Amino acid sequence: MNPSSGDTDGPNSVTTTHGIEVAAKAQLLEQRTDPGERGWVYAYQITITNVGDRALTLRSRHWVITDANGERREVRGPGVVGEQPRLEPGDHFEYQSMAELPTDWGTMEGSYAFASDEGEPDEGELIEVEVGRFFLAESATNSIVDG
Repeated sequence: MNPSSGDTDGPNSVTTTHGIEVAAKAQLLEQRTDPGERGWVYAYQITITNVGDRALTLRSRHWVITDANGERREVRGPGVVGEQPRLEPGDHFEYQSMAELPTDWGTMEGSYAFASDEGEPDEGELIEVEVGRFFLAESATNSIVDG
């Protein structure tokens, strides 16, 4: 994992695995955060770029979310935000989602499973792409959503 050196500072990560680059950043949603009720709510933005030389389709996700007390929660499911994007070389896909924590900060990391377009869709080689650890922490420099 390498910290992002892009145009924003803060708790970011950029990781490249098997020709897929995954950039992540998070922002506290102050108006949705209620420490006494639902906890701290974070928006996170993921940009997935195919920097390799073959088309790949995102099939599933696996997240490991760890709060400030060291409690881990895992999330698995098909695709991302209801989609299974196909990325040709040079293509990118960006999405936003949210995570809730019982503590004021934590981390997220995980992986995506991609299928090669070689052969039948269900028979293609599954490729695990790492999502480097990034922080869910208050940061004035990450601007993902307004308010």
